[in-house]
Amino acid sequence: MNKLNIEKDAFGKKLTVTRYFNATPEQVWRAWTEKELLDQWWAPKPYQAQTKTLEFVNGGTWLYAMAGPEGDKNWCKVEFKNIVPGKSFDSIALFSDENGVTNDIIPAMHWTNTFYGEAAGTKVVIEVSFATEEGLKAIVEMGFQEGFASAMENLDQIFSQQ
Repeated sequence: MNKLNIEKDAFGKKLTVTRYFNATPEQVWRAWTEKELLDQWWAPKPYQAQTKTLEFVNGGTWLYAMAGPEGDKNWCKVEFKNIVPGKSFDSIALFSDENGVTNDIIPAMHWTNTFYGEAAGTKVVIEVSFATEEGLKAIVEMGFQEGFASAMENLDQIFSQQ
């Protein structure tokens, strides 16, 4: 079974990511929603996610930095919506400064994450949509696909240690 599949739909202005994990739905949900676990896997190596604040509730936010090996930090703010515990959540991901003040330099991304228990583990389906086709193109050109694939491998390592 292919563990990772990323489909690009330029006309629909979205990416659809399907990823399988050899872990229970509860383990996968926790990894996506708890600060201590997110910081261990979210950033592609050699970067590291560093959470400043996380309030995983409807209307809550996650403010974190992607910290590089040279000390550089790229800040992001995620706004959570429509949380169905253990099943799904929507969010808006925005680039920001360390205080959560967002910028329009890089386009906002709307994420819908859905978690499915399966016999061999958990399937996660993620739809990342954009307001414009140009926004989608900009994120892809920044290396989204390679970076996200790397982060998913980090998460596999966490599950292999549990």
